[in-house]
Formats: sequence, structure tokens, C-alpha cells
Amino acid sequence: MSFEILNRDTGTLARCGRLNTRRGGIETPAFMPVATSAALKTFGSWEIEQLGASVILSNAYHLYLRPGLEILESAGGLHPFMGWDKPVLTDSGGYQVFSLASMVKVEEEGIHFNAHFDGSRHFLRPEDVIDIQECIGSDIWMPLDHLVGHPSDRNKVVDATDRTARWAQRSLEYYRRKANLLDPEQRPLHFGIVQGGEYPDLRITSARQIVSLGFDGYAIGGLSVGEDKPVLWEKLEASVVELPQNAVRYAMGMGTLSDLVEAVARGVDLFDCTLPTRCGRNGLAFTRQGKLVVRDSPYKLDNSPLDEGCECLVCRRYSRSYLRHLFNTKEVLGPRLVSWHNVYTYLRWMEEIRGAIRENRFGNFRNEEALCLNP
Repeated sequence: MSFEILNRDTGTLARCGRLNTRRGGIETPAFMPVATSAALKTFGSWEIEQLGASVILSNAYHLYLRPGLEILESAGGLHPFMGWDKPVLTDSGGYQVFSLASMVKVEEEGIHFNAHFDGSRHFLRPEDVIDIQECIGSDIWMPLDHLVGHPSDRNKVVDATDRTARWAQRSLEYYRRKANLLDPEQRPLHFGIVQGGEYPDLRITSARQIVSLGFDGYAIGGLSVGEDKPVLWEKLEASVVELPQNAVRYAMGMGTLSDLVEAVARGVDLFDCTLPTRCGRNGLAFTRQGKLVVRDSPYKLDNSPLDEGCECLVCRRYSRSYLRHLFNTKEVLGPRLVSWHNVYTYLRWMEEIRGAIRENRFGNFRNEEALCLNP
């Protein structure tokens, strides 16, 4: 088994475990910093290690376009290319095709689209996405899926959900032919993706379709796309209830610190989100007291750290006043330091969640610690 559950919370669906990959284990619940184009923005790979990340996420769509498969293949894959030797999960790029590309045309065989940066024309089939991830050399592969925006017409969601299942089967059959040629210990993992839009019954249908195929783990797509929180949790719960207890579950693109706690309570194990670095580049820091915008005038003479209780190197060394100065003078160090603090905060947050589950105090953690956060 690639995933083993080590502890379960008695009052919720939270659990902690270990996901075993060919490049090492991942303690779950875990947050994956997002290195979309082979870089976590403003960080070197050695710094991601210093922060304690055990896995990162990259994107097959972006890497396929730039630097391109020829360059990745000549480098021996993504790991030596970017100097990172721990696990990598690659998203298939389905979301990016629909959110970034232009002139998108979906047909049963695959997706036609224009690249977002130069307009070049491309066509990707589910099998092509598997080939791309093989060239990248990632350790967890995702199949091409068909997602639609929120809100969407039910018939449109039905069509996309059924196509996602058909593409998943094609992906899995092609992946297995490749995996059969590998030593079992060198086999990358392959996750299925549940879709279904904002319709709980379609999410249940999608989960059943994907589970019946027998993937190594299961991702829940189409979350955090502008829906209200009650709709978000309804979508997540309808998906999770149909997923195997002994399989890892991954909520794609989620979210805030408080969202992570609530999703863990509903049985989710893996997360990714660009918020820590995207917000950091704009001067927004996540603290245990809520969000803090260092550009704001109240911090002009504030010589306290971003977060009094934080042990990251930024909080140990620099003041809010200094960080505000860096942003106001457009020094690149400002975005870098706040991003460092944010990624550290997310990784420590997940460490605390794992500890709370192991020590059977997750319920108290959820009620006392997480409720102090500003969503």
C-alpha cells in the first residue's frame, strides 16, 4: 500500500498517515508548496528544504510549454533540473488550460488550446499528459480532467464529469502499461480526480466512477473557485464520503489556514495553494492573530515581528517597520521575506495539525487555535 493511516481522531474524520513515494515518505496531513514552473517564487530549492517541505507541486501544462520537454529530458527530469530530490506531484494542467489558455476546444480525444504567453497552438490527449509527466519525472501523476467554471449549467457539468471519467480510464490504462515496465519501488503514483461542480449528486457519481477504476489516491477538483463556504464544504463532503478509507485524499487548490483545518476534519490528507507566496509578494502575511498587511501605515513605527509566536528566521530577525520599508522602497527582499514567513507558517500549521491528531486533541485544536484565525 502506498498510504498507511497511523492515527485517527475520535471526534472527526481527521487522520494522520504516511504516503510512500519512490523518493521518500510524506507525513500527512501535508501542505505542498507550489512550484508551478520548477520554482517556488523567490525561493531556491535548498530553501524549500530548510523550511521543512517534504513534497512540492509543479504543473505539467507550464513545464510542457516552458522550458519544454526537450530541455527537461536533457536535464534528466525536473528533479536534477531544479535541484530538488524529494517528491514532486504534478498537476495535469487541466485547470490551467481552461483558466489561462485561449481558443480552447474540447473534444472526446483531447483538448485544443492556444498557449497563454505566445498564442501557439497545442493539442493534448490524456495519454499525452501521462507522457509529459513521465518526461518530467514527477512522483505523483494526475490525469487530464475536464472542469468547468462556477456556477455552471447542470447539463454542462454532467458532460464534463462523464468525460473526466472516460479520460481517467484512458489515462490509467496508459499509465499501467508504462508502470508494468518499472521496478515496483520505482513506480510513480497515479491519482484520480473527482469533479461534479456544485452538484452534490454529481460529485457522488464522479467519485464512484473514479474509485471504480482503482487509482493510488484520489484528488477532489473544482474547489475554492469562488463558491461560498457552505457550498465548498457541501462539495467536499459529497466527494469524500465515496472515497476509500485506506486511500490518500487530496483537495486541489485549497486554501486558507482555517480551510485546511476544516478540510482535515472532513478526512482530507493533502493540500496545495499559491496563497502563501502570492500574498507574500503583495505584503500580506498570515499570522496566528489573522492577516497583516505590512504596507499599511500603522506599522511605520512597529518594531515587533510579524507574529510574536513565530520562530521563522523573518520573525526572529526583522520588524514590521522594516518589512514595510522594503515594500515602500520596492526592494525585492520585502516580497521574499513575507513569502518565507507565510510558507513557514503553512508548514508549521500542518505540523501542529498532525501533532494534534496523534495526541488525540485535534478537536480542541480545531476549536481553540483555528477559530482565532481570520479566514
